[in-house]
Amino acid sequence: MEGFITDGLNLVLRWLHVVAAIAWIGESFYFVALDNSLKPPTDANLRKRGVFGELWHVHGGGFYNMQKYTVAPPEMPEDLHWSKWPSYTTWMSGFALFTVLYLFSPETYLIDKNVLDMGPVVAIFSALGFLMGGWIVYDSLCRLLVGKDKILGICVATYVLIAIWLACHIFAGRAAYLIVGAMMATIMSANVFFVIIPGQRKMVDKMLKGEEPNPIYGKRGKQRSVHNTYFTLPVVFAMLSNHYAMTYTHPFNWAILAIIMAAGAMIRQFFVMRHRGQVLWYLPAGGVVLMAAALVWMMPRPIAPEAQAANAPTVKVADIQPVLQQRCVACHSAHPTLMGAAPAGVLLDTPDEISKNAQRIYQQAVTLKAMPLGNVTHMTDDERMKIAAWFQEGAK
Repeated sequence: MEGFITDGLNLVLRWLHVVAAIAWIGESFYFVALDNSLKPPTDANLRKRGVFGELWHVHGGGFYNMQKYTVAPPEMPEDLHWSKWPSYTTWMSGFALFTVLYLFSPETYLIDKNVLDMGPVVAIFSALGFLMGGWIVYDSLCRLLVGKDKILGICVATYVLIAIWLACHIFAGRAAYLIVGAMMATIMSANVFFVIIPGQRKMVDKMLKGEEPNPIYGKRGKQRSVHNTYFTLPVVFAMLSNHYAMTYTHPFNWAILAIIMAAGAMIRQFFVMRHRGQVLWYLPAGGVVLMAAALVWMMPRPIAPEAQAANAPTVKVADIQPVLQQRCVACHSAHPTLMGAAPAGVLLDTPDEISKNAQRIYQQAVTLKAMPLGNVTHMTDDERMKIAAWFQEGAK
């Protein structure tokens, strides 16, 4: 029942998180595209009313006329839409999911003793510290480098690179990728909560009092919004990375993550510039080159088991079954003790099931060394080589 409850929470929270994230990303991408597609109004009356730019849309059989004011409209509308709840819901559901999956099982998901030998309490507080510290450092950089957007951009990129390196030298690779993504997502949502929305509220309050709003709030909100749009694709990859063990199990996993995130930012920049009327094909081309380079770097090398004597017996499934029973069956069985249910439905209880999953066993335990997670059951190198010999001899 405990496993069922955990899996049920996982399902509900993950579904909510995905739905909220789609809403937030879609809304964010739309407004970035809109902001970069605005043209100065041709109507003199609109310019007198403070309209900075406008854009005509046709969609769903109707025509839309979007207008942006330099500071605020002459008259405040009664019904004003605030773009905030998709952001808040995405972060809250994501943090709840992170708590259920990672913070409740730090020995399994957060800790890899080959990376850093630490206790579960230290691991939990380190993960939470990344989320909180990420926002504090980022916000401090933004406040210290006011009006120096290019320098700020370089500093933020450097800071993210440092955070990636630290995370990959503290946590298990899979957790490190997720924590970096969660840190960046926390920054994005905190930008909305602490900067963008409060600034907009101050502008509205001034308008309601008949006073001229301070344009600094709009400029500050625009700056944080721009940062958010470049974080989006890197964060999306970090959240999906647990499906690609070849990335986070690589000896230089921090560099792989940095390369893939850089490719995502370049591709995002292509679309931003395209909305401004500039088609810069070198940006997506550069992103593709970076991704290709990462894939080549991650390409597995043939693993040769230790040379055996000419009369050495063939390694059979019966020889590796005790290894899998001791190291893998705690998760991959009909009644697992470390999981609510066998991950990916892979069972290793019987010789038939072991033979059926030979390719997966070899890939995950030998080539990638992604399993057991965090090597929580302490599979040895000799055991991995025995599995390699069994597989390369035909998985008999």
